[in-house]
Amino acid sequence: MTTSGFCADQFASVREELANQLAAGEELGAAICVTVDGEPVVDIWGGYRDIEHTVPWTEDTLVNVFSISKTMTALSALLLVDRGELDVRQRVAHYWPEFAANGKGDIEIRQLLGHTSGVSGWEQPIELADIYDTEAASARLAAQAPWWAPGTASGYHALNYGHLVGEVIRRITGRGLGQFFAEELAEPLAADFHIGTAPEHHHRIAPLVPPPMLEFDMASLDQTSILVKTLTSPLLDFQEANSAAWRQAEIGAVNGHGNARSVAQIQSLVSSGGTVDGRKMLSEKTIELIFEQQSDGPDLALLLPLRFGLGYGLPQRQTAPEVPDGRVCWWAGLGGAIVVNDFDRRITFAYTMNKMAPGLIGSARADAYLRAVFTAVDAEVGA
Repeated sequence: MTTSGFCADQFASVREELANQLAAGEELGAAICVTVDGEPVVDIWGGYRDIEHTVPWTEDTLVNVFSISKTMTALSALLLVDRGELDVRQRVAHYWPEFAANGKGDIEIRQLLGHTSGVSGWEQPIELADIYDTEAASARLAAQAPWWAPGTASGYHALNYGHLVGEVIRRITGRGLGQFFAEELAEPLAADFHIGTAPEHHHRIAPLVPPPMLEFDMASLDQTSILVKTLTSPLLDFQEANSAAWRQAEIGAVNGHGNARSVAQIQSLVSSGGTVDGRKMLSEKTIELIFEQQSDGPDLALLLPLRFGLGYGLPQRQTAPEVPDGRVCWWAGLGGAIVVNDFDRRITFAYTMNKMAPGLIGSARADAYLRAVFTAVDAEVGA
């Protein structure tokens, strides 16, 4: 199957891999973008927005990238760090006094950003629609107690990451996360990425195709475990994730909508040392904070070995085998979308798609594209 867009000769294998995955039916519609020093060297797409194969995936197609949204939320916070308005070692309650309730007074900003705060979900009862009211849902988080000793381990903040970090941003700036992100990152970088996607963009969104359902009995699990409490408080509904209400809500953990190009445009701020298109937006000192390890070990919510820095995962070959070692930060969205920032080689890789793969992190398709990209980079270096 043919693909559209630009691909430098060095990365021809990446285009070939995408074409093969589309032809085999592993992909429905997808896009890949690679930047070097902030400049695109791969910007390709192909396939269809719909399972009937009637609407082509085009240059401006958007899709829900799930947890890649967290990297946009983290980058928003890092802008404030760079401006001296936010200190990652300061207590959250310094900016958000109500958060000190129920034993949370000593939790630091870095523990929110690194998933070690102990607040990885909401206390029951809560429904998915309840988190659309960002301020009310944030207030609920402020009132509850942590589920484990903060700072001792990571417990993936699956659905509430944007509520926690976004409320800190709101307390500092007076702007909600979606507005702050749009005005300070997306618009200055001319990036077509949205946290809270306005109705006028909905016609460009490719609906998600859910993966095969995992066969297990949730009732048989320990209902008091961090895994169950995090992943069911509330429970994500893939069909709801295609609704207008979901798309318009500001859920900075999981409902960012964009494409590979816009993800790479914004995230290349990290790999290019804080400057994109001649615009200096972050210092290298701030970027170095990302690589300060906050945790390393089995995540209490996902039960996978993970290493977290500030706002991003760090290389972990067991869980992300194709993410290279070094000063590299990454994260993946449920279903397979992924972004990788390689600070050493000044490369950003982004992949977005609508046909979701099974599993919690990554996919065989994402691994294949990553392998093709970094094989091509290594071949160039060795030439």
